[in-house]
Amino acid sequence: MTVTVNGLAELKKIAGSDLGSSDWIEVTQDRIDTFADATGDHQWIHVDPERAAAGPFGAPIAHGYLTLSLFIPLFTELLDVQGVTTKVNYGLNKVRFPSPVKAGSRIRLAARLAEVEDVPGGVQIAVDGTIEIEGGAKPAAVLQSLSRFYA
Repeated sequence: MTVTVNGLAELKKIAGSDLGSSDWIEVTQDRIDTFADATGDHQWIHVDPERAAAGPFGAPIAHGYLTLSLFIPLFTELLDVQGVTTKVNYGLNKVRFPSPVKAGSRIRLAARLAEVEDVPGGVQIAVDGTIEIEGGAKPAAVLQSLSRFYA
């Protein structure tokens, strides 16, 4: 369920809140191959299903940065900030990839709005996120993302 706030003042009021979990999405081999084409990273562990089946994970795995890039579409399911003119990614404080995402797996984001602080012309938010793998013992990614919203 999406949390919707209108304006920066309402956003500040929900600092520290759990934003819940997104829907599950499948990380298909086609998505992995498209990411490989976009980035030029065609390492066999990602794009050669036959060779990867005999590799350390028993299947092709998504690039860590593909998993990370899915944070934004998953996050937009959780928080909708209305009444602002601009929304920008500002960076990351930390990122770890505890477990690989095998092709065909489903992932989702669980997130918490860790903090909201004033910046010139707007606010900066820090979001603690965990990208979970359906049925997995460990998450695919644990991160803190920074975004800025301008009035």
